[in-house]
Amino acid sequence: MSQLFSPFTLAGGITLKNRIVMAPLTRARSPEEKATTSTALYYAQRATAGLIVSEGVTISRQGQGYLFNPGIYTEEKVKAWRLATDSVHDIGGKIFAQIWHVGRVSHTSIQENGQAPVSATAQIAKGAKAYAYDEAGKPNLVPVSKPRALTIEEIGKTVEDYAHAAENAVKAGFDGVEIHGANGYLIDQFMNPLVNDRTDAYSAKTMAGRLRFTLEVVDAVIARIGRAKTGLRLSPYVKVFDMPIHDEIDATFTALAAELARRELAYVHFMDHSRSAPREGVTASDSAPFDATLRHMRAHLRHTPFIIAGDMTRERAEQWIKDGIMDLAAFGRPFIANPDLVARLEHGWPLAVPDATRFYGGGADGYIDYPPYHKGE
Repeated sequence: MSQLFSPFTLAGGITLKNRIVMAPLTRARSPEEKATTSTALYYAQRATAGLIVSEGVTISRQGQGYLFNPGIYTEEKVKAWRLATDSVHDIGGKIFAQIWHVGRVSHTSIQENGQAPVSATAQIAKGAKAYAYDEAGKPNLVPVSKPRALTIEEIGKTVEDYAHAAENAVKAGFDGVEIHGANGYLIDQFMNPLVNDRTDAYSAKTMAGRLRFTLEVVDAVIARIGRAKTGLRLSPYVKVFDMPIHDEIDATFTALAAELARRELAYVHFMDHSRSAPREGVTASDSAPFDATLRHMRAHLRHTPFIIAGDMTRERAEQWIKDGIMDLAAFGRPFIANPDLVARLEHGWPLAVPDATRFYGGGADGYIDYPPYHKGE
């Protein structure tokens, strides 16, 4: 019998009905930047997954880099999420909020009073784009703005924003949160020594300084909602948003794993870009270094469940679970066009192909109108 469809318990005690995870997917379907009734239906349709990780949920206005993404930093936004979390729970699912700060991957047009985005650095992310307002005032992909480096005081405020967002997520009915530390966003910017050019306590020249911001965020979230409700997403060797590959990636993430082991998180979620199909903004990398780093981290995090995403297939998921490489398999884009993905995988039914032109923005079309499988299709 396949382990993929059997129950699994996260570290800390949250039990999932299967080992299939719906990975976070930006859909830009929140015109007022808060969850809607369509948001609730979208997640309810996919709640047969053992765990849903929501789209990136912004922790503050300053942390926003994409228009029409729901936030969780005001009471109104918290209340708006309740229908979605209740709907998932009514179907027996579990849902974590991915709490998100994009750092320098933003644009002045969506920052308060047109201010510069903030980051670990003042270096612009060359070639990167944000979904913001263009010169004509229309939503569009535009080159990111030059950021400014956060001050020490502002870093403390940002850490508190993560903790407050985690507390709000629990109030909104989420079962926990996944801290977004991947894909070239703020936490990743602090951990990369070729991006983080600071000279203070958060300098990436030392391993302690390089990891300081990440661990402060993790500790603040744990203090606010508990380790059993806290997950973390990482992406070693990612090539996106002008995140350069450096010689100390393995050492950095292995050192991080040693620190995380003491914190006993609910899980750690990895984005494997080395096996992702090439697409705009993402460059595939060699899988060998990623696999080696994963093994080194696993050696420290023996009791922490691993989730892996990145063009996942049923065959790879089953083999990697059997081999002990991971515990849960995350699927992203397949969930867009296949709300019943779990059943399709289990029964070997064909998968519908999502329409990439309808990934972002718009209304119900390409969002909640994909039908479940019917025999004879």
